Amino acid sequence: MRRRELLFLRDVFLYTFTAFGGPQAHIAVLLREFVQKRGYITEEELMELNALSQIMPGPSSTQTLVGIAWKVGGLRLAIITFLIWILPSAALMCMAAISYKLFADRARFTAILKFVQPMAVGIVGYATYTFATKFLRTKVTIMLAAASLVATLILQNPYAFPLLILMGGIISSALETQPQENELRVKLFSNVNPNKMAYFIGILLFFAALGAIINRTSPFSLPIRLFENFYRNGILIFGGGQVLVPLMYTEFVELKHYLSSSEFLSGYALQQALPGPTFSFTSFVGGMAMGDKGYGIAGQIVGSLVAVIGINLPGLILILFIVPFWNDLKKITRIKNSLSGINAVAVGFMATAFIMLMKPFSLNPLAYGLMVGTFLLLQFTKIKAPLVILIGVVLGLAL
Repeated sequence: MRRRELLFLRDVFLYTFTAFGGPQAHIAVLLREFVQKRGYITEEELMELNALSQIMPGPSSTQTLVGIAWKVGGLRLAIITFLIWILPSAALMCMAAISYKLFADRARFTAILKFVQPMAVGIVGYATYTFATKFLRTKVTIMLAAASLVATLILQNPYAFPLLILMGGIISSALETQPQENELRVKLFSNVNPNKMAYFIGILLFFAALGAIINRTSPFSLPIRLFENFYRNGILIFGGGQVLVPLMYTEFVELKHYLSSSEFLSGYALQQALPGPTFSFTSFVGGMAMGDKGYGIAGQIVGSLVAVIGINLPGLILILFIVPFWNDLKKITRIKNSLSGINAVAVGFMATAFIMLMKPFSLNPLAYGLMVGTFLLLQFTKIKAPLVILIGVVLGLAL
């Protein structure tokens, strides 16, 4: 391995343990450390990779970093970079899931979390508001967001998500694109490797079929079904971790009851206090799902691995598949125009999750006060989510 690649991996390691604040903060650090200081890629290349990650499903920060690695050293460096970036936070979230199952019955542990959980709902509310102000700027996007909110509240079915996302993208693309680009599309899709597309779609179909065939009483049933669940969500997530959380809450808490609302919020709050990708939260969800079904600590570790691999694999395949012909892809306005509709539908999903997350509050004024206070701190001060969560932990220890 060349000296430049080793230096790059060292910088990735340092970045992994200092990357707080989500995709918006991550891109600023990448610009400073990987472009301006080290010159691994140009600023234009970074902005293009960031734009590409926005129009693809999957973890945007992860895809941007892996794309940089691919440009610096090819496929091998990209995969090593992915592992360095994802494993530390995923391992911590797996340990959190195991610890939660061991100590959750202790009254002191629960007392600490009672302040953190409403704050986590406030963070979701702030993310929903931020997305709404950024993406709901036309009548079409407002109507799409409202329609997805109503539809998900009524249907509450995980298979409603892909249909709504598809409809949102088609509607916005049809309304905002001029009929022109046939020749360019032919040129683009002549570059598509059908084998890679078959891998991408085939993995989902294979595990979905396997999960349906294997008897629910089999010890292999839940891990296979979890992989299919997370892989499917990895295909659907446009907008990064802010959209991932409401989708997972609806499917894994409200519909499948793999974990409780309290457990979900506790894990999400902890993830907000850690550096690294928001998608590592899936490690906690997978570990808790297996723990609740009696698989023990080994089963929780398997659940965490299944979740992390499943949720990240679609985005990893896509970024490594598309980067080589991004120069053609970015010229197709129909693809770019579909993003406004997809993001509008995602805002509706986030609003649905926010409403559902407030249900356990009942008539508890303290919970609503903490939620509103968290929103106001994030909106009107420079305090970031990790510090807010630490404040909640301190309150729980002190009171």
